[in-house]
Amino acid sequence: MMHFADSLTFSGRKVVAAWAALPFPALAGSLLPDILSAQQQEMPWKLLSCWREQKGSCCFAQSVVLRGICQEKTSSCLGQPKSPLHSCESSEEVLQQFLHTQFPGAFSTSHVLQQPCDTRAPFPQFFSPLLSRRGFLLDKAQAFSSAGVESIPVLAALQSCSGLQSLLSGLCQQLQAPPAQHWSRSCMVGMEEDEFQEALEELRTLAQCYETDFGAGGSEDEADSD
Repeated sequence: MMHFADSLTFSGRKVVAAWAALPFPALAGSLLPDILSAQQQEMPWKLLSCWREQKGSCCFAQSVVLRGICQEKTSSCLGQPKSPLHSCESSEEVLQQFLHTQFPGAFSTSHVLQQPCDTRAPFPQFFSPLLSRRGFLLDKAQAFSSAGVESIPVLAALQSCSGLQSLLSGLCQQLQAPPAQHWSRSCMVGMEEDEFQEALEELRTLAQCYETDFGAGGSEDEADSD
């Protein structure tokens, strides 16, 4: 876990954002290259962290896991492959190639697991009737209840990205507001004023680590981490 955390939080960064496609949008029987080729314009996942998603946010490092998509041989047998994704030999290679295309320059690790996410009770039953029992997309609504969805494919990621700068800066501003400072003094037992100010300064410094032009030496650090 320490090695995993270090791979995402280099160059002074200590916070990551969580993303997930739940379920991962896929038709039953579709090959992974076809599924990801249809997602070239926009990633299928949604932000789970508590800040507003920003368009054009730069990714520094990420760890991505795809579950529930069958790991079949994906290379084209006849003729020229339709895309670079279709020329890959495995699902892991397809996902890695896709991430490098979507996030050029970012440090990306990826894993593909055949086992889907189990959604039987007590998992919340909030699924669309356009999902099959195995969580794949249907052309028309199914006859049985959405509670019949027993498993789903999932794409999830932890990502260190420039958008976190606004989250950390906003948190710092809230802590500087007079009501928040009063609350901090009364609730943080044992914290002196100078310790509180030092923590604020560390938070400001952390926010700066997520700026895309942070430090001339940042590129060298990131290159070393690769």
